[in-house]
Amino acid sequence: MITVNGLDELKALAGKDLGHSSWLEITQERVNTFADATGDHQWIHVDVERAAAGPFGGPIAHGYLTLSLVIPLFGEILKVEGIKMGVNYGLEKVRFPHPVPVGSKIRLGVKVVSVEDVPGGTQSTFDFTVEIDGVDKPACVARPVYRQYA
Repeated sequence: MITVNGLDELKALAGKDLGHSSWLEITQERVNTFADATGDHQWIHVDVERAAAGPFGGPIAHGYLTLSLVIPLFGEILKVEGIKMGVNYGLEKVRFPHPVPVGSKIRLGVKVVSVEDVPGGTQSTFDFTVEIDGVDKPACVARPVYRQYA
């Protein structure tokens, strides 16, 4: 984990690769819980028997489940202290190039694209890549934007 104290130390990370989180296994229970929370019970995610005969040979995680998991995984990589608050400002792009099979493991890789001044703080842009253990193509690539206020 990288810990920075204040906006100046955060700015010093611009352009740097911050490394990877630990691996996280995607379980059927997690997929089912996400389906219940979102109301997305598409068979490719929750019907194990039907999904086994489907195009991926088994159930896969929702793309938005994969995206939501970047939050705890990112928390393993970077901690910003010495600020009043940080907020999720949105995403510039998100793509899901490869499905995440239930039972596989994912991890997050992070690069800092930029850290720029905005009124009252900074705006940080990152490149997130969610990798699947043993798979060349990423599960998710995203460019999130966060704001940090001093």
